Amino acid sequence: MTIVRQNALNTNVSPSVNPPETLAEKQVEAERMRDVMLLLQNLINSEEATVKLILDSLYDVGSVNLINQKLRLKPLNRVMKLIARMSKPVFRTLAFNWFKKNCPQLITNWLHSKVTFESTENIPQQVAVEVAELQPYPIPPTENPYQEIKNLRSQVRLLAWISIIAIAVLVVTAIRLN
Repeated sequence: MTIVRQNALNTNVSPSVNPPETLAEKQVEAERMRDVMLLLQNLINSEEATVKLILDSLYDVGSVNLINQKLRLKPLNRVMKLIARMSKPVFRTLAFNWFKKNCPQLITNWLHSKVTFESTENIPQQVAVEVAELQPYPIPPTENPYQEIKNLRSQVRLLAWISIIAIAVLVVTAIRLN
């Protein structure tokens, strides 16, 4: 696989010299955007409970929709929804730490892109183009692809039943211990 770099615009254009007023404006802009990021960090720290409630709501909706989309079997669907509810505190902790670390910068960058009002044709951009040779998946002539699909489906069913049984044993053990 090779990567070929292309410039989005012509590189023969010489860069223009910025007047001192533009440099001063850029410094003020960078300082104000740092202020925005610090204010967002402060907001997240002071409104921790609100952020966690937002993340909880997103997790509830997203996990149910993902489980409904990926799992069609009713018993397995219900078990996975139960597991999703039980794993919510772990998600809340991990998601809040990620949110606290990454979102102020992401939101600041997004807001900055909204207030710059620069046209995209003035900004030279590097575009990475990946060129890869595609090779078809070799199917051995002795194997039947339909038989392979049947084998994979049976393995999935077996793993699903093993998971259900393991979860049932876990639930029964937890009930007996209480």
